[in-house]
Amino acid sequence: MLNQLRLDHANMARMLHVLQLKQKKLEKGERPNFQLMREVVDYILAYMEDFTAPLERVFVERLQAKAPDQVSQVENMLSDYRELKPQLEKLSADIDTVLMDMVLPMDRFAEDLKQYLAAHRAYLRQEREALFPLVEKHFAEEDIDALRQALPEGAEKELERLQQAYPELYAELKGAEVPVV
Repeated sequence: MLNQLRLDHANMARMLHVLQLKQKKLEKGERPNFQLMREVVDYILAYMEDFTAPLERVFVERLQAKAPDQVSQVENMLSDYRELKPQLEKLSADIDTVLMDMVLPMDRFAEDLKQYLAAHRAYLRQEREALFPLVEKHFAEEDIDALRQALPEGAEKELERLQQAYPELYAELKGAEVPVV
């Protein structure tokens, strides 16, 4: 389970890297592949809804029993993570605007994207530096099992679904290095 969480962490870092490459194109005044950006944003939003939300509740419950002094720190981290969703939803709406050939100030969009990427990367750093060590230190096998059971059925097949649902994104991610965040 911890390996799956680390794999998800690495995959999210790759997706943010893909978005960063598109953001840099925007800063240069070039037009990025907005359809690919749509795929990344859709995937991240679905991941937040389908995977993160069920894990949060179980994680906090287990942590409360194992290390109650760490709960407020984790709840603050999870709050930061939830604040990413409205930023991403705004980017999603802006991408729709572009894909419908409507006018959108690209400098503002590039800046919004840059701010979102910085915030999400900051969360990934917290996850790597604080959350994973808490799991390793305090969670027993039954806690890990509870987290595993909180995942939606078929979570381990997510990469296959990604490949089928988002072929262009999968092709971009397939050989991508895991950026350090």
